[in-house]
Amino acid sequence: MVFIYFILAAALTVYAAMKLSTYADVISEKSTMSGMLVGTVLLAGATSLPEVTTSVSAVMINNPDIAIGNMLGSNLFNIFILAMFDLFYRQKRLFNEASRDHLYTAGLGLMLTLVTMIALIVRIDFTILGIGIDALLIAGLYAIGIYYIGKRPQQPAVEREAVNESVQEVGASATSSITVKRAVIGFIIAALVIMAAGTALSVLGDQIAVVTGLGSSFVGSFLIAATTSLPEAVSVFVALKLGNVNLAFGSILGSNIFNMLIIAMSDVFYRNGSILADVSASHLVTAIGITILSVLVMYTLLRKDVTSKLRYILPSVLVVLVYFASSYFIFVG
Repeated sequence: MVFIYFILAAALTVYAAMKLSTYADVISEKSTMSGMLVGTVLLAGATSLPEVTTSVSAVMINNPDIAIGNMLGSNLFNIFILAMFDLFYRQKRLFNEASRDHLYTAGLGLMLTLVTMIALIVRIDFTILGIGIDALLIAGLYAIGIYYIGKRPQQPAVEREAVNESVQEVGASATSSITVKRAVIGFIIAALVIMAAGTALSVLGDQIAVVTGLGSSFVGSFLIAATTSLPEAVSVFVALKLGNVNLAFGSILGSNIFNMLIIAMSDVFYRNGSILADVSASHLVTAIGITILSVLVMYTLLRKDVTSKLRYILPSVLVVLVYFASSYFIFVG
């Protein structure tokens, strides 16, 4: 029954995420907020709610490996999602349509990942008010980075090009009658549903780790991480169908930096010292994988003049290969 409940919680998460991304698209189109800003802050924060509840719940049931594995695994899976959609819509060359402003979000995510990686290697078990110094550093860098990104002038928006013209017309007609007020209320309700489903996923994931005999690190980094990243996957899919490429990229890259903040948040609830000093060393594999994938994403965002289809898709193909290699090493580790 635990697997059935897990699937039901995942299905509820997917449904709420579809509503969430639709309302986010309305907010970005009918308010003064840009698609990138809505994606990076609102949609990214809301779709990361399952990670918040999952990680905090995991810490409360004294399973920090699921908490950290969920965060890092979700970031790895998120970039994998972006690469898969880029390969699926390779004719449209999504990275060419995306704003270069996303480089700052990706760069911040890379910096936070490197800090986490160093913390996993050095293992400094030093706390201030019960919170690890590494977690405080991550939170501080996140705050500074978000402030800087918010202050930067945005590039002029490029006219939206639909990934699928017919679907965009359907999406536009479906959202045209939704007011900003209704979108905001609907967004909040969908976010609360996602948060509740995320709590269920963490408890059920812990039970699955016990029933199957699989390690908590692997269950957290692979199974739960992939499941709690379903909102991001659905949000990207819906955003691309609506032709809002910057909303899609903002959702993924914004979720990745928000997930790093959740690591610091999890340490607040962890009462046995620094959480990053106590978890399994296998999480280092995930952190290295995220670093490689982040560099590939930033490289692909920087280049805009690639004419060869093979050269264009190569970074996304490498992302997929690194993702599966990392998952394998986490499993055998």
